[in-house]
Amino acid sequence: MDKNEVVAQYGNLWKIERAFRISKTDLRIRPIYHRLRERIEAHICIAFCAYKIYKELERQLKERELEWSAEYAIEIASSIFEVSMITPYSKEKLSRLHIKSEEQVELVESFNLG
Repeated sequence: MDKNEVVAQYGNLWKIERAFRISKTDLRIRPIYHRLRERIEAHICIAFCAYKIYKELERQLKERELEWSAEYAIEIASSIFEVSMITPYSKEKLSRLHIKSEEQVELVESFNLG
């Protein structure tokens, strides 16, 4: 590569560093306690899949023009609960989402979860 290409590639280094930060902190792939090569590879593969899902969430949030980070959207989603019950006579199952904040409403409506 010539020097201009090297400088251009170096400018993208922050993307790689961000990916490592996300994988270490948000996805918590470290530490790895495996000893067998297959288990280590499986662990890394699962972590990579989690990272791809995380990046897809970021893309979907941007597409839906939600000004949230992926971490915040995950925090909101993890506080939404579904309550289910089976009626004693008809044995019909009824389910309802337990929504308690405006952010939860916005997330459910934006992703058509309700």
